[in-house]
Amino acid sequence: MEAVTGCGDMNGAAPQPAVAVFGSNDAREGDAAYETARSVGRKLAELGYAVANGGYGGTMEASARGAKEAGGRTIGVTCSLWREAANAYIDETIVTDSLMQRVAKLVELGLAGYVVLPGATGTLVELAVVWEQMAKGLMSRRPLVCVGNFWRPIMKLMAQAKPGSEGLVSVVPGADELERFFPPVQVFN
Repeated sequence: MEAVTGCGDMNGAAPQPAVAVFGSNDAREGDAAYETARSVGRKLAELGYAVANGGYGGTMEASARGAKEAGGRTIGVTCSLWREAANAYIDETIVTDSLMQRVAKLVELGLAGYVVLPGATGTLVELAVVWEQMAKGLMSRRPLVCVGNFWRPIMKLMAQAKPGSEGLVSVVPGADELERFFPPVQVFN
């Protein structure tokens, strides 16, 4: 796995905190899901966070695009299994060798927390890995925020299977509510 560091500088400045945004490759510009993801990226950048995501199209592209439009920094974690290049809104690309390395790197980058957009099985894996590691105390608790109601049925099932686990995940209707979980941070350039 090729690791690319960044979001800080070589003069010892503290690195910019990153929020990992999990989402789908399926949304297209103009779709409601794309525009929601774009708003998420914009809001996180306005609050001072770097946006880390899977680096490809759909809501990954949209969240990176929103971050760039707000003057933010973006990190894309891609996988050598796919020939697709990172989207045009990615500042820094980290290429991994497998899907699980990609998920692990995204989880590692999300030191400030995680935002989960609607998605399919890949997004479910990302959500589940973070959720399980926090539930088992394998990582420090940090914001794990789903945008919209898409994941509520999964949360309900987990509440039945493991009461209390749903308390590790928050749900907000849109990007404007993210500031409750991600307070503004000072970014030094």
